[in-house]
Amino acid sequence: MTLKLGVPSKGRLMDKTFDWFAAHGITMTRTGSDREYAAKVDGADLELVLLSAGEIPRELQAGRIHLGVTGSDLVRERIPSWQDVVKELQPLGFGHADLIIAVPACWVDVVTLDDLDAAAAAFRATHGHRLRIATKYHRLVREFLQDAGVADYQLVDSQGATEGTVKNMTAEAVADITSTGDTLRANHLAILTDGLIHRSQAVLFKSKTADWSGDARSILDDLLDNLPG
Repeated sequence: MTLKLGVPSKGRLMDKTFDWFAAHGITMTRTGSDREYAAKVDGADLELVLLSAGEIPRELQAGRIHLGVTGSDLVRERIPSWQDVVKELQPLGFGHADLIIAVPACWVDVVTLDDLDAAAAAFRATHGHRLRIATKYHRLVREFLQDAGVADYQLVDSQGATEGTVKNMTAEAVADITSTGDTLRANHLAILTDGLIHRSQAVLFKSKTADWSGDARSILDDLLDNLPG
């Protein structure tokens, strides 16, 4: 039996994943053209499945792959009760980004979540509709704001260029991933002092719903013996 490992299919995340495993004696090589999603592995009994980072949580949840490398933010956002479905085996130390809430920098009196709650109530009273927060992380943001007691807002979907939604007047605030904060500052947005929702990084996940019968567990044990931690 061979374990199926889902890894990002292109870009920096794929390169970093290949480099990380290579540093631990497992060589991954993409085969064929850039349009072919095929790869081979030397040093472990693994079958690589090349997927987008966003598809990997779905495949882990369905049990169609045994292991997967993707962002911890994506697993938490896309898998309800994720800890019942997958297990974090190893943080990989790359792909770092923070999921945060940011507001226009000109809102000098809105610095904390309590301030945002007050601003949202005032906004609704003035404009007759709820303050809009643009994001693609609906589950994580909703749970975070609920826990913080923030009300009178609505989430609007944004799958790209979220930081520009305030300038384009399709939202009043944003909840998005940032690594350096440069794009937020360029769009005149400021992160709330207590607006950190999740610190994300690439993680090696194990599916709890995949078929672990036969020698699958021993293959996993052999793999983990070669990895740090």
